[in-house]
Amino acid sequence: MSDKLVEVAERNKGVVELVIGPPPSNIVTEAVMGEVMDHLEKINNEPDNKLVILSGAGSHFSYGASVQEHTPDRVGSMLPKFHSFIDRILSSGVPVMAKVRGKCLGGGFETAMACHLIYAENTASFAVPEIILGVFPPPASALLTMMIGDSIANEIVLTGAAKSGEELKACGLVNEAFDTAEAMEEAIDIFINKKILPLSASSLRKASQAVRYGIVTRYREYMKVIEKLYLKDLMSTNDANEGINAFIEKRKPEWKNN
Repeated sequence: MSDKLVEVAERNKGVVELVIGPPPSNIVTEAVMGEVMDHLEKINNEPDNKLVILSGAGSHFSYGASVQEHTPDRVGSMLPKFHSFIDRILSSGVPVMAKVRGKCLGGGFETAMACHLIYAENTASFAVPEIILGVFPPPASALLTMMIGDSIANEIVLTGAAKSGEELKACGLVNEAFDTAEAMEEAIDIFINKKILPLSASSLRKASQAVRYGIVTRYREYMKVIEKLYLKDLMSTNDANEGINAFIEKRKPEWKNN
């Protein structure tokens, strides 16, 4: 990795990989979001592009969004930007594939679930542990119920439970899961060459727009309510602020249940 937060590589003609860094944590900061969105705009403006692959540098996809950017003085600005970031991936005309290894947590998991396709290692760990910090994950709260149903979505959001790539493939959230990173890379190459490159780029974008219309529309509708619930209601409580501060200060939170 260079000093850039997001590295860009042309995997095939028409296939671009965006690699989030720096490792090992690959935190989804405001700066990272900005770089990814800038690259997505350029990729979508190039008519020959057919697929974007989003991955993390090193052994993990992402540990999540920056907790330091969730403090009361910053969250009001940061959270709407993150929700727009997820929207940008959801509504990308060029399909986006998440390639997941290792930890895929919090805002990293939300970034992956916004992608059109998810390929993952069997042992990859997906979770939204925000509830442990006294908060909740807004995009996951909306998207998981649409994608895998209420029962599993409730478990993941309400408890912070981690699921493996293999488990989420069984739920239908992950498209393919693999024993090794090498097997995953080989499968992605086959998928690109057999299923993506032979297609019309313009037709692929129209199909992407059509198949994503429902989830994009519902996401935007839900986030109007969920974002307000987070910023106006949740962040006015003692415990939400205590949880964030305790994490930053590396101590156990002291809940007051209000």
